[in-house]
Amino acid sequence: MLRVGVLVSGGGTNLQAILDAIDNGKITNAKVELVVSNNAKAFALERARNHGIEAICISPKSYESRELFNQALLQEINKRNLDLLVLAGYLVKIPEEMIAAYRGRIINIHPSLIPSFCGVGFYGLRVHEAALARGVKVTGATVHFVDEGMDSGPIILQKAVEVQPGDTPQVLQRRVMEQAEWVILPQAIDMIANHRI
Repeated sequence: MLRVGVLVSGGGTNLQAILDAIDNGKITNAKVELVVSNNAKAFALERARNHGIEAICISPKSYESRELFNQALLQEINKRNLDLLVLAGYLVKIPEEMIAAYRGRIINIHPSLIPSFCGVGFYGLRVHEAALARGVKVTGATVHFVDEGMDSGPIILQKAVEVQPGDTPQVLQRRVMEQAEWVILPQAIDMIANHRI
């Protein structure tokens, strides 16, 4: 059984997609053991608790330095003997020590077709604003392994989504979540849990 930790910053819609996929059998041989947020008010923490999952907040704001925060985060993660860490809308840079300790065992969902609209500064609505400003006809989402770079690790899965005339960043964001993110993130976890990667 793959022991999964999910790191989130906001509402937790990708977390919900993972939990639903476990409940309905689209993800097998995996269990979410821990949800971590850097934001104490993140609705994702409530989603986790409602599902009987341990949910904790570890915020950089609670520590005197980023180094102390990085140590605390890694310490809490290490305590749980997790097999896979899933970044599901986590807006904090992962410490290099954690990447080294969990190399090949951290994945991220990004709301574009990498290498487009990725890297430093591209997160949340900014990605969709940039896609619309560029005038692309197709966007999508990517699940990739996390390395020391920003959105630069090996790609696991991608799914394309058409941009529609009149799309706003918010409308496009919702379509990308529904048609791509909530599909390929659970799929990638299932592939890892069943040794198909």
